[in-house]
Amino acid sequence: MKKSFLFLILFCFSTAIFSQATESAFDEKRAKSLNADDYGMKQYVFCLLKTGSNTTATKEETQKLFEGHMTNINQLAKEGKLVVAGPFMKNDKNYRGIYIFNASSIEEAKTFVATDPAVQSKLLEAELTLWYGSAALQETLKIHDKIAKIKI
Repeated sequence: MKKSFLFLILFCFSTAIFSQATESAFDEKRAKSLNADDYGMKQYVFCLLKTGSNTTATKEETQKLFEGHMTNINQLAKEGKLVVAGPFMKNDKNYRGIYIFNASSIEEAKTFVATDPAVQSKLLEAELTLWYGSAALQETLKIHDKIAKIKI
């Protein structure tokens, strides 16, 4: 009987702790500031960057275009238009990298892509599609700035 009572107390105590640990406090102000829906999600535009058709650029031209590519990435991120960007590792699909744009339409994202010198010169080709993901993704760059020793 004592064992059963002790087990019941431990079970109730652990259930109470577990439920408190898994409950999240809804932050309406933050949700609105991130344009989150009731699920904490929002629409973005996902961009897959692939190797483009320009195969004649010199090494120097390519280097200069990719410097502009990085400058453009930083500018779009600073403006809140670009949420995530990054390169793929070497692969056999000609995938070069991704962008996730804080945009509500493909047309809007096309205006962002059009500012990329590597895309303009056809070193890269952009493939765009609508994507539904966590609205909290927009907070990634703020966190990244705090953990990156070297700034690009």
